[in-house]
Amino acid sequence: MDIKIFEQIKKINEYHQEYWKARELAKILWYLDYRNFTNVVEKAKIACINSWFDVEEHFGDINEMVEIGSWTTRSFSSFSLSRYACYLIVQNADPAKEMVALGQTYFALQTRKQELQDQNLEDKQRIYLRKEMKTHNKNLASTANKAWVTNYANFTDAGYIWLYGGMRQSDIHKNKQLKKDEKILDHMNSEELAANLFRTTQTEAKIRRESITGQDKATLTHYEIGKKVRKTIQEIWGTMPEELPSVENIKLTEKRVKSSSKKWLSKK
Repeated sequence: MDIKIFEQIKKINEYHQEYWKARELAKILWYLDYRNFTNVVEKAKIACINSWFDVEEHFGDINEMVEIGSWTTRSFSSFSLSRYACYLIVQNADPAKEMVALGQTYFALQTRKQELQDQNLEDKQRIYLRKEMKTHNKNLASTANKAWVTNYANFTDAGYIWLYGGMRQSDIHKNKQLKKDEKILDHMNSEELAANLFRTTQTEAKIRRESITGQDKATLTHYEIGKKVRKTIQEIWGTMPEELPSVENIKLTEKRVKSSSKKWLSKK
């Protein structure tokens, strides 16, 4: 057997998600007694919890058909394992087993590959949403100006205050531990940018649609939209914007993506 065996036993479900069956993996890793393998699975679950991941998302309870004799199979309880679950299992399995060592190599490489793919997707989403924010912030500023908003700083703060649980732009800047010349939007991940984009577009649309005019009315509108966006996040059990981590400057992200694209094109 070689490292390819782990790829060969991989399954794809109806949602096009990959997974491995625990009993099948146990055999590949040379665990002849499945009860011993379940001890490894339990250790992997604890590692999953300690890493703040949802155990049920990575270790699903299933029934697996197992051969118990000639032309005879029987259903036994098992687990549907994600790539990350398999990675944790091989990290907690007996390292003296040759197949465990091969499994550690395979799942480490595959997990890192997925991390890079996820990071690349997040980078591209951030770049797109940041550009959208620039466009729609300009639209909002133009609409606010036509609505006779004279103090744009207070008007902008109003949208942030409710969305961020009482925090103004300066508070958010401090919370993200940014330097004086750094912009808060440049250090938001895609989730946070999306929430702010929704706030911006809906405020601009409401002011135009309802012909709202005056500093007070426009500011109140922005305030209320921020409140509704935060409420929506709460209702879907999302992470509050002020709790989302500060990420690298979008300019560095753009450089990395551009450099990666050049390398990919040079290989073609």
